[in-house]
Amino acid sequence: MLKKRRSLLFFLFLIFASCNAQNEAPKELKVKEIITDKNVTLSQVSELLEEQTELHSINIINWDTFSYTPKADFRIAHANNQIWLKYYVTEENILAQVDTINGGVAGDSCVEFFFDPKADGNYYNFEFSCIGMPHLAYGPGRRARQFVDEEKIKEHIEITSSLGNEPFAERTGGHSWEMTIIIPASILNADEGIQLKGLKTRANFYKCGDRTSERHYLSWNAVGTETPDFHRPEYFGSLVFE
Repeated sequence: MLKKRRSLLFFLFLIFASCNAQNEAPKELKVKEIITDKNVTLSQVSELLEEQTELHSINIINWDTFSYTPKADFRIAHANNQIWLKYYVTEENILAQVDTINGGVAGDSCVEFFFDPKADGNYYNFEFSCIGMPHLAYGPGRRARQFVDEEKIKEHIEITSSLGNEPFAERTGGHSWEMTIIIPASILNADEGIQLKGLKTRANFYKCGDRTSERHYLSWNAVGTETPDFHRPEYFGSLVFE
């Protein structure tokens, strides 16, 4: 009887926590500008982010069915009309099966950055597996996506992961990894000539793993849907580029 009562209390706690998160006001994040040389390397970007930016967490459980919570944090800044990102992840299992650009990397151990530059509901979904395999498309919703050309992605986006870039089957036993990414504004196909400095935009940051042994769907800003759905710009938070 006591065991059943505890299980019920835990279940009610999960529901309360989920509802509470979804009712929170949208988050706002100020994206710092870092002044530096134009030919900065990924290694230098990693160091500058460590030195000059704050750590933010991707830790909201929006759906109590998927309660597993890996530790996921990120740093963000902009420089030379580029977005700089660095992710830090600790999780029990890691998976990196997808070996093609614009493949289904969300099923692998994955981090994501959904970015709506004009705050008008048209957004880019930047998705990266734990080995840096990218997926990038643009549009107003899940079913209206236009993929960015693979060659353009390879040419413009720079990525490095502490796990390397070779695919692998699921590994268990606990793992930590980091990833640094440079996203130039030139990759934003539908927003040619856009300048990041001074821009007020909307975005969300995610951690997921749809095909991992412990499926999970975490967000930075709360998502108020009944089932997992990251393609919902109405639940994005605010980004202000200083």
